[in-house]
Amino acid sequence: MPTVHLLDYVAGNVRSLVNAIEKVGYTVEWVKTPADVPSADKLIIPGVGHFGHCMSQLEQAGYVEPIREHIKAGKPFMGICVGIQALFEGSEENPQVKGLGVIPSRLKKFDATDKSVPHIGWNSANTSRGGAVTDESLYGLRPSSKYYYVHSYAAPYEEGKLEKLGWTVATARYGDEEFIGAVAKGNIFATQFHPEKSGAAGLRVLKAFLDGTRSQKLPEKPSTSATREGLTRRVIACLDVRTNDQGDLVVTKGDQYDVREKEGEGNAVRNLGKPVDMAKKYYEQGADEVTFLNITSFRNCPVADTPMLEILRRTSETVFVPLTIGGGIRDSVDVDGTHISALAIATMYFKSGADKVSIGSDAVTAAEEYYARGAKLAGNTAIESISAAYGNQAVVISVDPRRVYVASPDATKHHTIQTSRPGPNGEEYCWYQCTIKGGREGRDFDVRQLVTAVEAMGAGEILLNCIDKDGSNSGFDLELINDVKAAIKIPVIASSGAGKPGHFEEVFRETSTDAALGAGMFHRGEYTVRQVKEHLGERGLVVRAFEEDV
Repeated sequence: MPTVHLLDYVAGNVRSLVNAIEKVGYTVEWVKTPADVPSADKLIIPGVGHFGHCMSQLEQAGYVEPIREHIKAGKPFMGICVGIQALFEGSEENPQVKGLGVIPSRLKKFDATDKSVPHIGWNSANTSRGGAVTDESLYGLRPSSKYYYVHSYAAPYEEGKLEKLGWTVATARYGDEEFIGAVAKGNIFATQFHPEKSGAAGLRVLKAFLDGTRSQKLPEKPSTSATREGLTRRVIACLDVRTNDQGDLVVTKGDQYDVREKEGEGNAVRNLGKPVDMAKKYYEQGADEVTFLNITSFRNCPVADTPMLEILRRTSETVFVPLTIGGGIRDSVDVDGTHISALAIATMYFKSGADKVSIGSDAVTAAEEYYARGAKLAGNTAIESISAAYGNQAVVISVDPRRVYVASPDATKHHTIQTSRPGPNGEEYCWYQCTIKGGREGRDFDVRQLVTAVEAMGAGEILLNCIDKDGSNSGFDLELINDVKAAIKIPVIASSGAGKPGHFEEVFRETSTDAALGAGMFHRGEYTVRQVKEHLGERGLVVRAFEEDV
C-alpha cells in the first residue's frame, strides 16, 4: 500500500488516525526523529491539547525547521486540530509562544457568554460564502456533511483576508462566531476538526488528501435543510461493561445500578451483548459517540485489565467516532507494587483507541479536597495532570447524584432547587447529593459543588447521570440538567432515564444540554440510534445524518 508519514509528539489518540488511514488504503510510517522528515512524501501532524505544548514539543525535538522545509518543498502536508493551529502565527492560549507563521492570523478563545466551551461536537466545514452552496468539494468536504470538532481556541474568519493570499477556506459557526474549519493552499491542507473521528465524511476527506484529489464535483447539490450550519445535537450510545460470572466482558444494564437478573431468573449478570459488536452496531446506526463505562474490571488493578484495552483497540478499527472510557482512571499500584499514575493509565487508554477518559468517584474525592484547601488547586490530581497533558476536552467527569428532599432551603447547607416533583412528604425543595462507588455511598457534598470544582481543575465535559432516573425509562431529570448547566461553562451530557425518542427531543428543547445519552433502550432493541435521530430531525432539530463508509 502507498505510505503516509505521521509525526506523533504524544498527541492523544493517534491509533484512530492510523486506523482511518489504513481504512482508506494507505499504510503509516512513523517520523521518529527530525532526520526522518526529508524522506517523507506525505506528512501529517495530528494533535490535541495545548497550542503551547504542541509548539514547544516540536521546537525542543528539532522538528520546526524540517517541517518548514517540507512545506517549502511543495510536498503534501496535513495538519489536524492543533496541527492546523501550529500553522498560524500564534494563539491566545499561549501568547508568548510563536506558531509556524504559515497562515497570517492568530487563534482566539471562543466567547463563552452564550455557549459551552470547549466546542465539542459535530459541525460544518463549508467552503461556500454568502449563503451560496458550491458544487465543488475541497478535499472531499461537503455542505451536507458534519465533522467532529473538539477545541476551545479557533481562528476567527475574516472575510476575504486569506482568500486574497491564495488560501481556500472552509468555515463553521458556533453561536454567533464564524471560525476557520479547514484551509488549503498548494500542497497544504489542514482541518480544525478530526477527520478520523468524523465517520464516513471524515474518511472521505482523508482519502481525498492522500489521493491528491483537491477538488471534484459534488454528487448532487444538497438541499437547504441539509446544509444548515452550526453544532448538531449529539446522540451518544453508552455501554456499561463488566465481567460476568464466567469471566467474560459483557455489556450489561440494570435498574438502580443492579445489573443482575431478578430472583427466579438465575440471578446472573445481565448479558446484553459483546462490547465490540454492539459499539459497531451503534456506529452504523449513526451514534455520534460511543462511551464504555467499565463498572467492575478496574476496581483492583486497571493496569492489568488488558481485555478492556483490547476492546478499545478492536473497536477503534471499525468505529470512527469519538470513544470514551470510564472506570479506574486514578493513581494505582500494580500487582508487583509499582506505582502507576492516573496520567500513565489514561495514556494507555488513549494509545489503545480512547479519545476521552471519564473519571467518577475519584473526582468527588478530589473536589472535596479542593474545597478543604480553600478552593485551591493541588496541581497533581488526575484531572489536572491529564488535562495538562492532553487538553481539558480529554477529561470527562461522570457524576452520579441523587435527590434529597427538604422542606425548605433553610433545612440544608446545600444548594437547593424548587422542584415540580414534590417529595414523599410533599417537600417542594431538594438538593442533589453526590455519590461514589457506583451510587452505593452518598457524600455530604452537592452536585453544584462538584461540577464547579472539577471545571476549575481542568475538566472539559460533564457526564450527568441521575440515580433517581436510572433504568426508569421516564425521561431525563430536566431540573437537574438545567441547574448544572447554569453553574458551569463546559459542555454537559444528559444521562439516565431515556426510554423513547421523545425523551431526547424533550431534553434538547427544555434544557441547553450539549448532548444526550441512551443505553438500555438501545441495548434492548426497543429503539435504534437512527430512529432517535430521525425523530429529532423530523421535528426541526439539527442532527448529523449517517453516511455510508467510503
